[in-house]
Amino acid sequence: MSIYFIFALPGLSMATWVSRTPEIRHTLGATTAELGWIIFGMSVGAIIGLTCASHLIAKKGARFSMVTGVAISAIGLLTVSLGVSVLTQSSLVFLGLGIFGFGNGICNVAMNVEGTAVEGATQKSLLTGFHAAFSVGTLVGAIIGSAAIKSSIPVPVHLLGIAFLTVAVMGSLSKYVPIGTGKEDRSQPNAVPMGFKERMAIWKEPRTLLISLIVLGMAFAEGSANDWLPILMVDGYDVSPATGSFAFGLFVGAMTIGRMVGGRVLDRSGRVFVLRVSSLLAIAGLLIVIFGGNVPIAMIGIVMWGLGAAFGFPVGLSAAGDDPRGVAVRVSAVASAGYFAFLVGPPFLGFLGEKIGLLHALFVVLVTVTIAGMLAHAAKPPGRDDLMRKQDSLCEK
Repeated sequence: MSIYFIFALPGLSMATWVSRTPEIRHTLGATTAELGWIIFGMSVGAIIGLTCASHLIAKKGARFSMVTGVAISAIGLLTVSLGVSVLTQSSLVFLGLGIFGFGNGICNVAMNVEGTAVEGATQKSLLTGFHAAFSVGTLVGAIIGSAAIKSSIPVPVHLLGIAFLTVAVMGSLSKYVPIGTGKEDRSQPNAVPMGFKERMAIWKEPRTLLISLIVLGMAFAEGSANDWLPILMVDGYDVSPATGSFAFGLFVGAMTIGRMVGGRVLDRSGRVFVLRVSSLLAIAGLLIVIFGGNVPIAMIGIVMWGLGAAFGFPVGLSAAGDDPRGVAVRVSAVASAGYFAFLVGPPFLGFLGEKIGLLHALFVVLVTVTIAGMLAHAAKPPGRDDLMRKQDSLCEK
């Protein structure tokens, strides 16, 4: 049960930042493109964190990595709050987001490794439920953000409160998480630990690459909404910041519902069918948002967008965990691809949105989601013979 709450923490902290982006942009006097550069700081930090995560997990285990990641991300929020309130410096906000992204990158990979281990032990489709907890955390963060805006709570107070809350909750929950998940045990006589080169070679596996592309495309759809949906509604539909935060909450709510029922749907229909249907839903929702023309119609599109974006990331991670050997590294590789899109794609949309508008920039998201749907077959579970041949090949090496 503690894993569910741990999954919610990064969602809560991310939504805290997203819900206050319109005000932060106004305080800093930044344009959409300039805010894109500021958000890019989070992307840089996250990429470094994602790259380091698998090696840290191999040395220290997933629990240590999760605790470390949450603590670092809290320091990032503290730095952002200083940049917004005390110094009003875009460069300090950029640095704070870099620290925040670094910590979140480590924590996200570690908690997905832990979640995949639980799924493998129970032989049930649980990752969608864990990611539903992430979405619940994001939804709670969006609701708190909207309430904070209406109550005129200063941005720094809001950010600092969430930073201390996440550290306190992680500290109390971590004792219920096994210590050694993902950690290479070199003490066993028959253990064949993966070296650095072998861990990096995971990226060359054809199936892992295809699954990574699926996760990349669907994570782009989720990340675009996480970073830009409030501002997109404010700029594209001329609504208030509070309504923009409500639209973001609607997206997260739809995604949460999809993930809550995702385990049963997956067990009945299989990964390939679910991925194809979810990509079609996301495409339809994005088209409605782009061409809807009025707020109620756009809200319907946002719901479809959220439902469509619900499955790609957790289903891809489940597929990455099919092979029992190297599961932690493989999940880390696929998660890294997803978080790369989750964090690098939105700043790119900001740069493009400055030229053609954020609504039209969503056409890029349409392309990536379409590609993800076309590659859905790669997530099909491999047969037992395929896994045996792969393990024999690794043993020979």
